[in-house]
Amino acid sequence: MAIKLYNTLTRKKDIFKPIINGHIGIYTCGPTVYSYAHIGNLRTYIFNDILKRVFLYNGYKIKHVMNMTDVDDKTIKGSKKENIRLKELTSKYEKIFLEDLDDLNIIKPNIISRATEHINEMIELIKVLLKKGYAYKADDGIYFSVSKFKDYGKLAKLEKAKIGKSRIKNDEYDKESIQDFALWKFWTEGDGDVFWDTDIGKGRPGWHIECSAMSMKYLGNTFDIHTGAIDLMFPHHTNEIAQSEAATGKKFVNYWVHGGFLTMKDGKMSKSLGNVYRLNNLKEKGYSPLDYRYLTLTTHYRSPLIFSFDNLDNAKNSLQRLKNIIGETKDDGKKDEKYLKEFENAINDDLDMPNALAILWKLLRDEKAQGKIKTIEKMDKVFGLDLLLKEKFEIPSEVQKLVDEREDARRKKDFKKSDELRDKIKNLGYKIDDTKDGVKVSKTN
Repeated sequence: MAIKLYNTLTRKKDIFKPIINGHIGIYTCGPTVYSYAHIGNLRTYIFNDILKRVFLYNGYKIKHVMNMTDVDDKTIKGSKKENIRLKELTSKYEKIFLEDLDDLNIIKPNIISRATEHINEMIELIKVLLKKGYAYKADDGIYFSVSKFKDYGKLAKLEKAKIGKSRIKNDEYDKESIQDFALWKFWTEGDGDVFWDTDIGKGRPGWHIECSAMSMKYLGNTFDIHTGAIDLMFPHHTNEIAQSEAATGKKFVNYWVHGGFLTMKDGKMSKSLGNVYRLNNLKEKGYSPLDYRYLTLTTHYRSPLIFSFDNLDNAKNSLQRLKNIIGETKDDGKKDEKYLKEFENAINDDLDMPNALAILWKLLRDEKAQGKIKTIEKMDKVFGLDLLLKEKFEIPSEVQKLVDEREDARRKKDFKKSDELRDKIKNLGYKIDDTKDGVKVSKTN
């Protein structure tokens, strides 16, 4: 079945055609590990995960590479602020980020590439650009000359840049044009002990060269899909294309797939406004990470997602209702091909997860449908919501005490007291069912 993806490069849904039949190479722009990832950042990685799960569902073999930006201005500043070495800082926040991915049921990339472990590849790429005349040395570093690359800005649909040749110099840079970008930054005292002594100069890489060098090392000069949040389209992905294609003379990436922003109900998520939430903050408020994952699936990955705790409550309740209904559904060992076909049409149409969720609910509400459990099991390989996983929980001691008292009342045939105790248990958020195997206690929400 054909998979359609919205390709930022063409501004339309394109039918996906892999470079190698049955295989796919994906590169994801990972985090800059100088601080905690917030839930807006994590929305992007959930979208990446859905993309990968859709291709796995369709039988593709995937090589997925994600970078860790562990050296740049932010990481150096962060290490000074926390008064620890750069490696200690970046390892700390990388570990926390990967734990967030685990909590969200995100399948890890095949390769996690750290910028500091690929300096040689970056140096070699910069040397090629210097030799071909696309790069030049200035007093403070080595820059890419945007005017030399005729297709600059094609991803972001920029108008042809009118770039002058007068040198621009101030306290921050020394380059020929304000649009030129740094490939290598020569060492300054502010960098402290963060530098590499190389034959192109003592210093450290620019941000953009990191992704080009690492993606091409693992996926080749041309690969299938590059993902990231929409704010990376310009300048980061635009600059990646320019330096990569200038160096190789080949098309860099066939499909550029970008995810939309997460915004707050009352505006932008901002540290200055104090409305930035980490996944841990949601957990502390009693939400499961999968409640948040469900919320992200209710909006198309390219559309803005409005976050509020009301919306998160709705997602939590919906996910719990799903699990409650599924828990009461018997497995007849069959699959419903009609609903699976509808589901596949949805996920293969540019990852239409809101429609896919609607199909799941439609299946559950269809009293005539058979094979619900096996069908849901297959669907959940894409949703990643653990829909068939039985939740384990400990019954609070006060609830267990009331359950024991009710059992004692039932043995004494004191049904009035038994009903009163049932109501008390219900008010505490639990329900009891009398079965042939004894009393069963479960949560009501």
